[in-house]
Amino acid sequence: MAPASDSTRPTALVTGRSGFTGRYVGAALEEAGYRVVGLQDPEAVRDVDLLDRDGLRRVVEAAAPDVVIHLAAISFVAHDDAASIYQVNVVGTRNLLEALASASHRPRVVVLASSANIYGNATADPIVEQAPPAPANDYAVSKLAMEHVARLWMDRLPIVVTRPFNYTGVGQHVNFLIPKIVDHFRRRAATIELGNTAVSRDFSDVRTVADAYRRLVERPPLGEVVNICSGEAHSLGDVLQWMQELAGYRIEVRVNPAFVRASEIARLVGSKAKLESVIGPIASIPLPETLRWMYEAPGAAV
Repeated sequence: MAPASDSTRPTALVTGRSGFTGRYVGAALEEAGYRVVGLQDPEAVRDVDLLDRDGLRRVVEAAAPDVVIHLAAISFVAHDDAASIYQVNVVGTRNLLEALASASHRPRVVVLASSANIYGNATADPIVEQAPPAPANDYAVSKLAMEHVARLWMDRLPIVVTRPFNYTGVGQHVNFLIPKIVDHFRRRAATIELGNTAVSRDFSDVRTVADAYRRLVERPPLGEVVNICSGEAHSLGDVLQWMQELAGYRIEVRVNPAFVRASEIARLVGSKAKLESVIGPIASIPLPETLRWMYEAPGAAV
């Protein structure tokens, strides 16, 4: 059977299409039969900034997306420009929603990526979507604010809000913790500077996360919030142990006080019950397999 032409395939607009998550989400949607587009101005042939209201309207109108997955954001918690975090994550999202609401073609679903960071030091274990938010850093506050902005548009747009927990994979920048650790072992570094290695996180594989997004646009729980997570927690000590077994040597860990945040979240593990009730069972990739994939990626910067 011949592949469907662009004119017959549904269109998916993925903001952050060229970013770490966007590349995997775009590939998953393409495999599912979508024509995937990003925020590129077809007239000027340039990337459109989320703060460019007119540019966003022009691109959204031209793309006429059937589904939207909004991933573009400043996602590095330790980003040192708080003003940019709020501008991009809050104002930028509002600009996108405004453009979508004013477009002549209405998408059937708009999936917004928030963050599990909004839960802060939640006492629930695992954390369900009804847990009260307690953001402990500017990034988390910006994502919670984005959720409130989204609710102002839910009477005009079919919105779903996701709260992804930590995830990683090949292509994630070494500014992030797991890629940093893997990179040190790939280079066979003798030492590594880290913060608190006792913290535990719910780590998923980016390929599992991309598949969850693909399935959510097919069965969207409109107007609701849903966690994206594995439901399992692993400490950084676990990660170091697995990497030492993979690399065949022990690295010296030095605690750098600059990497220890006063508002550090000790344990963050989510409930995937609601997600699986919507899209069906999730075949999560075990974290040791993800680490091996990253470590063995030929010539790839993790």
